[in-house]
Amino acid sequence: MTRIVQKYGGSSVATAEHIKRVAGRIAARHREGAEVVVSVSAMGDTTDELLTLASRVSANPPPRELDVLLSTGEIVSSALLSMALHDLEVDAVSLSGPQAGIRTDSVYRKARIAGIDTARLERELAARRVVIVAGFQGLAENLDVTTLGRGASDTTAVALAAALRADACEIYTDVAGVFTADPRICPQARALRDIGYEEMLEMATTGARVMHARAVELGSLYGVDILVKSSFDALAPGTLIHRETTMELGNKVRGIAHQEHVSKVTVRGVPDRPGIAALIFEPLAQANISVDTIVQNASVDELTDLTFTVEPGDLDGALRVVNDAAAEIGARDVVWERDLGTVSVIGTGMASAPGYAARMFRTLFEAGINIEMISTSDIRITCVVASAQVADAVRALHAAFELDREPDQVTGARASGGGAGAA
Repeated sequence: MTRIVQKYGGSSVATAEHIKRVAGRIAARHREGAEVVVSVSAMGDTTDELLTLASRVSANPPPRELDVLLSTGEIVSSALLSMALHDLEVDAVSLSGPQAGIRTDSVYRKARIAGIDTARLERELAARRVVIVAGFQGLAENLDVTTLGRGASDTTAVALAAALRADACEIYTDVAGVFTADPRICPQARALRDIGYEEMLEMATTGARVMHARAVELGSLYGVDILVKSSFDALAPGTLIHRETTMELGNKVRGIAHQEHVSKVTVRGVPDRPGIAALIFEPLAQANISVDTIVQNASVDELTDLTFTVEPGDLDGALRVVNDAAAEIGARDVVWERDLGTVSVIGTGMASAPGYAARMFRTLFEAGINIEMISTSDIRITCVVASAQVADAVRALHAAFELDREPDQVTGARASGGGAGAA
C-alpha cells in the first residue's frame, strides 16, 4: 500500500472553500487506496494576526507563551480539515504536533525536531484513517509546546515522511513549483522540472520561500524526495527536489534567490589577534541568533572591522550581544544598518566555469546597483544591496543569465560566462 505525506500551506487552507477543495484532493488519494498523512499550516495570515494580537497585550511577550499562542493556528486548520473530510465520508483524525509524537528541543520559536514517536500515527493509519497533523509544532522534554520557526510546516511534513518511511512527500503551495526566481517580482521566471538538494538548500537559505531550509536539509539527510506542486493548478507538474537532477546543458545557473530585508552589523576597531572572532560569534550562537554573510577587513595598525548580516527580527538581540562582546574585547564601537537586502545567483556548475561572478557584478553595475558586501560558496554568489533595489537586481540578473529560456535554448558562449574572466 502506498504511503503519502502531504503538506498544505496557509494559502491552500485560507478559507472554508479552500479547505473543502483540499479535502476533496485528499479524499481522492485515500479512495485510491493510499495511506495519507497531512501536515497543515495556519489559515492565511493567522500567524501574523496572532503576533499582532500578542503585541497589543504585551510589549515583550514571553517566548514560551508566544509558542503556545502561535501553535493554535495550525490546530484550527487541522481540525477544520478533518471535519471537511468527515463530510466526504472519509474517516480522519486531527492531531497536534505533540499528539503526533513530534519531540523537539526547548528553544522557543526556533525549536528543532529531536525525534518522532510514530506509534499513534501507525495506529491511526492501520485503522484506515487520514491523519491531519498540525504543522510547525512539537513538544519539548519539559512538556512545553514549541514552534519550529516560520514556514516550518514543510519541515514537519518531511520529518513525518522520513519517520514513516513514506513513498512520497508532496508539498502543496500557491505556486506551481520551484521557479528560477520569485515570479511575483520577475514575471519571466519559469518553473524547474527538478533541482538537487544542495541547490535547493542554497535557494531556501538565501530567500526562496517556496521551501523551508530545514525541510530540505532533512530531505537530503534521509533521502526523502520532495515534490513541490500547486494547490490551485492540478495540471502543473511541479518540481522534484531530489539527489540526482537532470543534467541541463548550456546554463549552469539554476536560479536567482533574494531577501528583501536583512540587517548589517559592523564591529569597528577590533583588535587583530587569535580568538577575537570567537568571542563575538560564540555569544551570538548561544543566543540562537543565526549569522549569514561575514566580512573582515584587512588589518591596519593591528585593528580590523568585522561585519555580518542577520535577519531583521534578530537585530536588536544581536546588538545587545555584540555590544557586550565589543566592550569585552576592547573594540572601538558597533554600528548597524537596517535597509538592506540580498540577491544570490545559484548553480552547481558555476565553480568549474569562469565568468559567473564577473557577469553578476557587471550586471549590477550597469543597473546602477551598488554592492555593499559579497559572500560566496561553491554553488552560490550573494551580494548585499540596498533593500529598495533588490527587485531590480533580481530582474536584471535573471535576464543576464537568460533564465527565462529553456536550457537548450541558451547559447554556449553566454552560458559559459562569455569570457568575462574568472569568478
